[in-house]
Amino acid sequence: MAITSEHNEVVLAAVFRALAEPARLTILRHLFTGEHAVRELTDHLGLAQSTVSAHLACLRDCGLVTVRSVGRSSRYSLADPMRLAGVLAGTEELVRGPAADTATCALVDQT
Repeated sequence: MAITSEHNEVVLAAVFRALAEPARLTILRHLFTGEHAVRELTDHLGLAQSTVSAHLACLRDCGLVTVRSVGRSSRYSLADPMRLAGVLAGTEELVRGPAADTATCALVDQT
């Protein structure tokens, strides 16, 4: 089955939606320090375990994190740290650039 341009756009939009949530960005940034269990991320973020698990499921479904089982727990890590670092760095450059109007961007309805 050939992957269409439309399919690529849908996948790209899903990844950007995953990156649009501040808590998920915080999880990703924390995973740059290494592999973590849900409990460790819960303690770091101060969020409920179910909330962190839902965020991790979203990130996993988008291919941004991987999970491996260790006994009865799961350990999460970044799927491709180098590429993700590039995406985040490039995005930070865009929002700091002269053409970026971050005040207006922050007010855009994110529905």
